[in-house]
Amino acid sequence: MILPMKKVSLVLMEKTREDSLKKLRELGLVHLERKNVSSESLSRLLDRKGKLETALGLLRPYEAEAKKNQKAAVQPAIPPGQVPRRRAGDLLRPEDAFYSADAANDLQRPDLAALILEYADERKSLQDRAAVLSKERSRIEDWGDFRSGDFASLEERGIKLIPYKLPPKSFASLSRDTSFLKLGEDKNSVYILTLGAEIPGETPFVLPEFSLGEIDGQLEKIRLQTADIEKRFLSLANRTPILEAEGKALLKQIEFESARLGMGSLEEVPPERSVAWITGFVPQEDLGHLKRAAAENSWALAADDPGPDDAVPTKLKNSKLASLINPLTEFLEVVPGYNEVDISGWFLFFFVIFFGMIFGDAGYGCLLFGIGLVLALKTAKKGVPQAVKMLLLLSVSNILWGVLTCTWFGIDPLKLPVFLQGIALPLISGAVSAQGPESKAIVDQNLMIFCFSLALLQLSIGHIIGIGRNLKAGSPRFLADLGNVAMLAGMYNVVLFLVVSNDARQIPLLPLGVYAIIAGFVLNFVFANYEGSVGKSIVESLKNIISVVLGITNVFSDIMSYIRLWAVGLAGASISSTVNTLAGPLLGNFLVFLGIILLVFGHGLNIALNVLSVLVHGVRLNTLEFSSHVGLAWSGTAYKPFSDK
Repeated sequence: MILPMKKVSLVLMEKTREDSLKKLRELGLVHLERKNVSSESLSRLLDRKGKLETALGLLRPYEAEAKKNQKAAVQPAIPPGQVPRRRAGDLLRPEDAFYSADAANDLQRPDLAALILEYADERKSLQDRAAVLSKERSRIEDWGDFRSGDFASLEERGIKLIPYKLPPKSFASLSRDTSFLKLGEDKNSVYILTLGAEIPGETPFVLPEFSLGEIDGQLEKIRLQTADIEKRFLSLANRTPILEAEGKALLKQIEFESARLGMGSLEEVPPERSVAWITGFVPQEDLGHLKRAAAENSWALAADDPGPDDAVPTKLKNSKLASLINPLTEFLEVVPGYNEVDISGWFLFFFVIFFGMIFGDAGYGCLLFGIGLVLALKTAKKGVPQAVKMLLLLSVSNILWGVLTCTWFGIDPLKLPVFLQGIALPLISGAVSAQGPESKAIVDQNLMIFCFSLALLQLSIGHIIGIGRNLKAGSPRFLADLGNVAMLAGMYNVVLFLVVSNDARQIPLLPLGVYAIIAGFVLNFVFANYEGSVGKSIVESLKNIISVVLGITNVFSDIMSYIRLWAVGLAGASISSTVNTLAGPLLGNFLVFLGIILLVFGHGLNIALNVLSVLVHGVRLNTLEFSSHVGLAWSGTAYKPFSDK
């Protein structure tokens, strides 16, 4: 559920502005109203934040190798209390035996971020110089290794040589009076030196500043310098925690400075008598704590319900089960608006079903459950993370669906043990589907019917939620939602008639379904825009008649969209079956190890693709199709109180 919020304003003495902000931050209850502020100090903090983020980005690629090197290094033990001291400003290196967080804190460290950025600038300059030299080398390499000074020396002695790089046609048309030396040729060019004569219409070859040998020497020097910088980056890679810690502290400073600058004040009043104020939002259940803090710190407090134009943050409070969806919604960064509805429980319920259908393999489910169980056991003492609990729940769904459909690592269902075939659900079992084309058609039909039935159920729940909200508000708009449910039911029959019918089993188009679509459309047309008057609602619908009519096709496409659950699951099963077919012949001979590698790689890739499919398709059905029928736009901002944590 979305917790009710109160908009609060705190008034305090100007002279206690910073001290009051610190106490308010310690309290950690108020989500401050965001304001656009600027100052020189804030600009410096933001600039520093940008440098830290850039420095961290530069070190990230080296972290894995740095950790590997650190584990491999043999470091001599040092008795406690005998940590060597170093001069302030010296860099700590991962190879130092005394390198530790405690030792690091004892030192006055240099500006790591500035040092890393300096290395990056130096490397960029070297790379730019190498690019210029490489381009010049490509330009002159066909002429061979020579020095420009040689031409100048010859000219001083009265011998002027002019180099030309000519197309074969231009070379063939040279005047017979032209004296030249031919140095060589290739498919596209002829290289010559004229004896002081310029060739009309041709541009002489520009002599290089450096010879090939000199360029190669410079490139080698740049390569060594670049390698040295790479080593410096590697030596600093295990110091990213220092930068991360500074970054976290900096974010708090930025938040504090933004809050300080965003406070209102009375500038015309003398400082000792001036007051400042700040506004924000606090959960209604925590308002009592804020009132006590205000009384203790002599703050004036005003609290009221948020207005329609206020950007009220959203704080969710759900059961432990419904909260399992939080890791996914946080990853997607989707939050319902304060005046919208929380669908966390329904989101989780259907997402679990979608996950099982898309993965659709009990073998994969067992693997995921094993991984989740190991992670749960490792984190049991500190508290199992919600993400791990969610993984266990999703893997159980996967196992159940795989058992019901008789799908185990893509193995031919008829080759599975009789026990596994027996516990499958015949209506959707792969063992039944493998018995012949007619059986397969029936099973596929059943799976499609299940997908469309899920669509009818979930989308209808969306409108039932709307009916409840409108009835509670006393609005006749609930009739529009009722009409949408009728249209869903009628369109469900149309979809079955058009898509699911086959030679094995015909599904008739029921007249009742057509009547439901017509009745639902009328109710939606009349009451969808109701704002106190049926007439005005009809006029608004007439103004948007095209979108209202298209609403019927939207209902059809939304129901059809759920067929993706069957199609994606079928694609995953086909991939796993193909992997088994390719690896099978290799498992019966001396190439068995290649067969095992192929199985691991193929099924691992299929699992990865299934994860991507879940994020694309399973999430979409909840955040788009279902949410649009609920009237949920995910327009909210998460509640983030001003806090020092």
